[in-house]
Parts: sequence; C-alpha cells; structure tokens
Amino acid sequence: MNTQNRRISIGATIVQRLRHFADALKKDKVAVSQKFTCRTIRLELTPAAYNPALVKSTRNVLKASQSVFAAFLGVSAQTVKAWEQGENKPSEMACRFMDEIRHNPEYWFNRLTQAIVVK
Repeated sequence: MNTQNRRISIGATIVQRLRHFADALKKDKVAVSQKFTCRTIRLELTPAAYNPALVKSTRNVLKASQSVFAAFLGVSAQTVKAWEQGENKPSEMACRFMDEIRHNPEYWFNRLTQAIVVK
C-alpha cells in the first residue's frame, strides 16, 4: 500500500470512528462521562508570594549574581535588585519560574551552568 492510500485509509478510519461516536451519543440518553472515559485535569500552579528574602534565597539556590539571575529569568539586573530591596514585586510569571527553581534546584542549576558562554 502506498503512502497516499495509507493516508486515505487512516483518514477513513478516523471518520468512521467519529461517526460511531456521534451515533452513540445521539442514541443513548446516558451521560457521555458514564459511557466514555472522561477526565478533568486541574493544575495547582498558583505561585508563592515572593518577598525580598525569598527572591534572594532563590537566587542563592543557583549561586548566581543578580545580573546572572536576571538574565536567566529574562529580566533586567535592576529588576532583580528592586525585588530584593522590596521596591517592586515579581510578576506572576517570574514567581512561577522561581517556584520551579525551588522545586528542582539541581535541574535549574545544571541548566544555568549549561547556558554559560565563556568569552
């Protein structure tokens, strides 16, 4: 069977199975979740509230200077300095990233060291 025929065959199979699925939904008055496996996945990803000490502690986990930590997070060194001095609070995305660093510090330390380019 050549590639074109195989694609048509796979496509026809998908269409046929979707029709069977649609027919089953029309015929039965049973809830979809009782007839088919249905899952709801919820992720708990609310970031921690980062105060100046926690930002600095997270940076120290990576053994990074403010400027290196800032480059790793994709922000300016002045931004990290402002976080650590309590002048500004990190964005939700920055907090999520720092949560990931704290969750698996060895992985992120290795990623950081891999990114180093010596000039």
